[in-house]
Amino acid sequence: MKHLQQILADAENQLAEAGLRGGFLVRDLDTGTEIGIEPDTIFPIASLVKVPLALTVLEMIRTGDLDPARTIELLPENRTPGLTGLCTFQHPTKVAVFDLVSLALSISDDTAADALFDICTPRMVDHLMQQLHIPGLRIRHTIRTLYQTLAERLAPHEAHLAHTLAIQAGTPGGGHLIPQLDITQANAGSARSFVNLLEQIWIHSAPSPETAFTTQQMMSTNLMRHRLTPDFATGTSRWASKTGTFLNLRHEVGVVEHNDGTRFAVAALTESRVPTATQPAAEQTLGHIARTLHDTIR
Repeated sequence: MKHLQQILADAENQLAEAGLRGGFLVRDLDTGTEIGIEPDTIFPIASLVKVPLALTVLEMIRTGDLDPARTIELLPENRTPGLTGLCTFQHPTKVAVFDLVSLALSISDDTAADALFDICTPRMVDHLMQQLHIPGLRIRHTIRTLYQTLAERLAPHEAHLAHTLAIQAGTPGGGHLIPQLDITQANAGSARSFVNLLEQIWIHSAPSPETAFTTQQMMSTNLMRHRLTPDFATGTSRWASKTGTFLNLRHEVGVVEHNDGTRFAVAALTESRVPTATQPAAEQTLGHIARTLHDTIR
């Protein structure tokens, strides 16, 4: 027990040195054995919302409520700010619903996600999470709302202050000047809620085997590979995941499947106290801590 306590204490010290506060949980999906650091602490979840969104849309496709080939017209003036995919398009385009799901999960395309939210509302996604009995995970707004609210708080020439605002305008209880960073109003969840969701998808094939399998396959195509992937994608393992990044939030959740048949769900949700967008040391710390917890119970 002393050894385990030392491992957790060392991990908490590493988080503090990297300027991070975090919630971590690693669970053996076959035995239920788990280890974590503040696994029930609630955070705004940023782009992690795309996992429950994709799951809901894919289930609507399976039940026949939504045509996967239905095309959605996307106009440049309506696109959500972002650095990837459709967010950067300068001309009108049409994309099929199924392909929008793929873009949302593989490259974290915010415009694709919001196009899906236009036909599958946050309330509908939240309802499915309640049906799957995922406590602590709440879906309340679109991706677009994050940027709109931030723009209301800052003038265009004050964009550099966004990280400082995100860090300094919060309260110890999880409140925040920006509603979408207030855990009582934001899309919010904990490391445990996401591990529970991943267990539903990988172990219980929920909400249906077809939907669960497609979600697993799409998460395995995630191209955002700078955070936990270096510590979990190896020649003897397969890693499927989704990242979440917004201002000082740095998250990733996923499942590692080893060639010996063992499977582990991993969730790392953090917020930084350092007001800068690029923090490679923080990214490396997330991966190192998650891998250490994994190796402790494997």
